[in-house]
Amino acid sequence: MYTWTEHQNKLQKTFKFNSFMEAINWMGKAAVVIDQLDHHPEWTNVYNKVHVTLTTHDAGNTVTEKDRELARLLDEMVS
Repeated sequence: MYTWTEHQNKLQKTFKFNSFMEAINWMGKAAVVIDQLDHHPEWTNVYNKVHVTLTTHDAGNTVTEKDRELARLLDEMVS
C-alpha cells in the first residue's frame, strides 16, 4: 500500500485493491463516511486502483486538519 504524499497543497494517495469490485466496494463504503464529514475528495478509479486527492477549497486550497482526518479514516477503512 502506498503512503500519503503532500505536494502543491494537496494530500494524495493511490489505494490498490485485489480487483475492480473490491475497489468499487471500498469507494461505496468510503462515500458514506465522506458524506458524513461533508468533505468530498477528488478521486478516480482505474481497474483496481483508487487515486484520492484531498485539499480544503474553503481554506484557499490548502491541506488542513480536515484533510488529514479524512486521510486517516480512509486508511482505516482499508486495514
